[in-house]
Amino acid sequence: MPTSTQSKPVKLKTHEEKQGFAYHMRRYWQLYALMVIPVVYYIVIRYLPMIGNVIAFRRYRAGSSILGDEFVGLRYVKQFINDTNFRKAFRNTLLLNFKYLIVSFPLTLIFALLLNEIKNAPWKKFVQTVSYLPHFISMVILAGMVREIVSTSGPINQLIVSMGGTATSFISLPEWFTTIFVVSGVWQGIGWGSIMYLAAMSGISPELYEAADIDGANKFQQCLHVTIPGILPTVSTLLVLNIGQLCGSGAFEKVFLLYSPTTYETADIIATYVYRMGIQSGNYSYSTAIGLFQGLINLILLMTANQVSKRLTGSALY
Repeated sequence: MPTSTQSKPVKLKTHEEKQGFAYHMRRYWQLYALMVIPVVYYIVIRYLPMIGNVIAFRRYRAGSSILGDEFVGLRYVKQFINDTNFRKAFRNTLLLNFKYLIVSFPLTLIFALLLNEIKNAPWKKFVQTVSYLPHFISMVILAGMVREIVSTSGPINQLIVSMGGTATSFISLPEWFTTIFVVSGVWQGIGWGSIMYLAAMSGISPELYEAADIDGANKFQQCLHVTIPGILPTVSTLLVLNIGQLCGSGAFEKVFLLYSPTTYETADIIATYVYRMGIQSGNYSYSTAIGLFQGLINLILLMTANQVSKRLTGSALY
């Protein structure tokens, strides 16, 4: 009895499967070539130095192995947890960044909303240009300007003296450092921070504003019910990123240039404390352990803020 053989169906490759990675490399090699420099940069500058984090658990001595001499476990972690100076720096880091966030974030959003309502194009460009300029000022120059403005012979104290008051060295008083840090930061970043919001607002359909206008909504109501819902994903994303930096070292340069031993009580943050312990005192293993802890806290804050944003607004960073 003849046997019939059933041949298996041959699966033909789709057009997308034929155009694999090798095909795209040959066709778009110029674009991939542009990626070489940033990829090498991140590997060499960002990822390879992470190997050095191992000295947070190993004793490091100058002139010995770059990865440390002997394993000491969590010795340095226990050391900075029991260090009152570290606890003070950790508290100051959270307070400074949190106060800056609750002031700058809504002000930047409000400034972007106001810019969006300017209909005179030349005037709008002028306001944007003026507000962007402080962002491009070097932090060294900015710190020098701030010191000059709040010095005993600066314009603020001259105004106080002219009104019958007494000149005060604001930059040397711990209770004034937070105010100086927040106000100068808002002045420097409010214009640049509004760019993302303005870009998101440009993507809102004009028909929505026309429909709201027909329904009798005024400018404030249009902003509340059309503009803000339209940019809510952008707002939530930026908020998540900012919360993820509450314990970050982004303020190191500014604090380092403005603070002094007299203001350590409120100005000393984790980044400046790590600098003093590592670079100035040579306690590299100890400072590495603190830096590793700081990165872990940032990761926890970022993940927590992302999950909260996803549950409340439906949009998140990832």
